[in-house]
Amino acid sequence: MENFSTLNLECRVCSDKASGFHYGVHACEGCKGFFRRTIRLKLEYDKCERNCRIQKKNRNKCQYCRFHKCLSVGMSHNAIRFGRMPQAEKLKLKEKSKMVAKEEETPQKADHKILVRQIHEAYMKNFNMNKAKARVILTGRNSNPPFIIHDMETFQQAEKTIARQVVPALACGELQQREAEARLFYCCQSTSVETVTELTEFAKAVPGFQSLDLNDQVTLLKYGVYEALFTLLASCMNKDGLLVARGGGFITREFLKSLRRPFGDMMEPKFQFATRFNSLELDDSDLALFVAAIICCGDRPGLVNVASVEELQENIIQALRLHLLSNHPDDAFLFPRLLQKLADLRELVTEHAQLVQDIKTSEDTSLHPLLQEIYRDMY
Repeated sequence: MENFSTLNLECRVCSDKASGFHYGVHACEGCKGFFRRTIRLKLEYDKCERNCRIQKKNRNKCQYCRFHKCLSVGMSHNAIRFGRMPQAEKLKLKEKSKMVAKEEETPQKADHKILVRQIHEAYMKNFNMNKAKARVILTGRNSNPPFIIHDMETFQQAEKTIARQVVPALACGELQQREAEARLFYCCQSTSVETVTELTEFAKAVPGFQSLDLNDQVTLLKYGVYEALFTLLASCMNKDGLLVARGGGFITREFLKSLRRPFGDMMEPKFQFATRFNSLELDDSDLALFVAAIICCGDRPGLVNVASVEELQENIIQALRLHLLSNHPDDAFLFPRLLQKLADLRELVTEHAQLVQDIKTSEDTSLHPLLQEIYRDMY
């Protein structure tokens, strides 16, 4: 008789690898044991109305939603067969598995898989910081924790040490004559310039981008880099602050809010966006495609050959849709929810550009030439 493992089935509750047919459904050992304990001990869990998404990585966080997921997928104490799946069920699943595999291997889907891999590789190669790295630091799992910047004193200490990684030494000397807010604004600009450079190299590595009209390549980067930048920034944020200086520092949200206006208003909208965006639980492969879709956007003003850009964007969007279905099989609405974030990003960039304009006209600060070029005639 064929071994269960050759079917390569997922747990219906958390999508981990199923170990067998337990309580009427194919489930992993963890969810089998959880369901058995809950039933046998008549456990009652604190009610949760958040409808938590149950995955392998977070299945122990909310027991109420996990138990309801067990029930909703059909687990029942009456179906006490363990380990062995009924032959009819096994045959049915095997046929379904064959059909899905056959469907997936259409030439178009194979092309999309190649595109996903190429874009993900370009992303991992070109960005100094990615979400996987950032989460290791933010969750305290790295051996060298970041320096915490929470007030003016710690900011001044950071300027003498970690800030020199991102701010040129010559500029550091000139900056000391200015107030702290202006110095911090300059540090932010230096980081932005570095990320814009990384985004440019990433875009050039996206298959098809360099085949576009050269003017269109410039236009797409001009209008797309800040939306992409704030998407990437969300990976470096949690509710309490954000990583700076390539992960060497962590600046608190409260300290940023305490800066005098208009500087104190700059980062709070980014934190609010990051909280919503990070709740989608995307990984670096998802983000790579999303950032590519942001840059290759066919409705930017002034494009010479709109059709070529739209064709490239459509390929990336379709690859993103198929990848999300494969990477997040339990979240059928993730793709439309992610596309809604494009509108949020445009609004965020418009607000940011206005704030930068206010700072430029009312404060003793100057804009980096590259950023000045991006903002020119933009809004």
